[in-house]
Amino acid sequence: MTSGFSGRIFTPDSKGSILLDTGGVNINTHEWGIYLGPTLTFMDNSLRLNITSRLDKNKNFKYLFSPAASLVYQPSKNDYLRVSFSSAIRNPTLTDQYLNYNVGRAILRGNIGGVEDLITVSSFVDFLNSGITDTLRYFDVAAIRPEQVRTIEAGYRTTLFKAVFIDLGYYFSRYKDFIGYQLGIDAFVPPGSALPSRVQAYRVSSNAQDIVTSQGFSIGVNYFFRNHYVLKGNYSWNVLNTKTDDPIIPAFNTPAHKYNIGITARDLSVFGINNLGYSINYKWIEGFTFEGSPQFTGFIPSYNLTDVQVNWFWDKRNITFKAGASNVFNQKSYQTYGGPLIGRLAYFSILYELKK
Repeated sequence: MTSGFSGRIFTPDSKGSILLDTGGVNINTHEWGIYLGPTLTFMDNSLRLNITSRLDKNKNFKYLFSPAASLVYQPSKNDYLRVSFSSAIRNPTLTDQYLNYNVGRAILRGNIGGVEDLITVSSFVDFLNSGITDTLRYFDVAAIRPEQVRTIEAGYRTTLFKAVFIDLGYYFSRYKDFIGYQLGIDAFVPPGSALPSRVQAYRVSSNAQDIVTSQGFSIGVNYFFRNHYVLKGNYSWNVLNTKTDDPIIPAFNTPAHKYNIGITARDLSVFGINNLGYSINYKWIEGFTFEGSPQFTGFIPSYNLTDVQVNWFWDKRNITFKAGASNVFNQKSYQTYGGPLIGRLAYFSILYELKK
């Protein structure tokens, strides 16, 4: 049997600068979760079944139950087949619930209580062009709810020639109440007027009305050779399938294609110095649309970077010295729309291990 518990307490204090916590409003909240499940073995331990049940509660939302199960079959010494069903929930964040931040072009608004009588952006543009109030289309946004997902995953892992390790996996996820954003206009048009006297754009946290699905595939290969080296690579493909008229902005923010290629070495001896190691890893990420606030939604171009690290273990003192750099060639790239260019990050560390 495996069991566990987790809990979090939130005590924000923005004094109204970015959250709805002015005028004595208390937005403190908490959430917790518990889980329990057995692992059962069959057929001389070649078949393993794991079942888990989890219960979550957030102060502002109802109890949510999340069952999961996995089955792993080992038909031979080097082969593993797996299939699993999992379910999970994602509680709305503090900003999803209580955000109140004016970024100029719009106010970013949390949605703990629901929003009424917003005007669709397209109908408001039609009204400005025509001056006809009948073109305005109003809508309400229900209070934010926890996101729920159900996922089926299947995979296969094997070892070839005692040196090549391969892992394949595929998943399909089905989201209910997918959390994203809706854009709307709060405006007042005086009777008989063709111009509004008050206009304010909002980006409101909301849930998808339709079911949202995503799927993905990954493959990883590690090749061990000459006792000290590992040549490794992996590739992943992830897409959001759902294409509907749902007004939600899904904020999937995940590239469809990305891969890594690298080499790692350990326990080397160079010029009489033992216990040396290094790693070099190249990453490529395909461009994708990053969906955030109204002014922070746009395309992130494809980018690549290389990470390098060297280390030495001083066995007489149980100390490991490590130096390296992520994006060692300083290939600056945007990773979030509206964010800064990310360049090189160099580091040095000393790790001392206590041993009995």
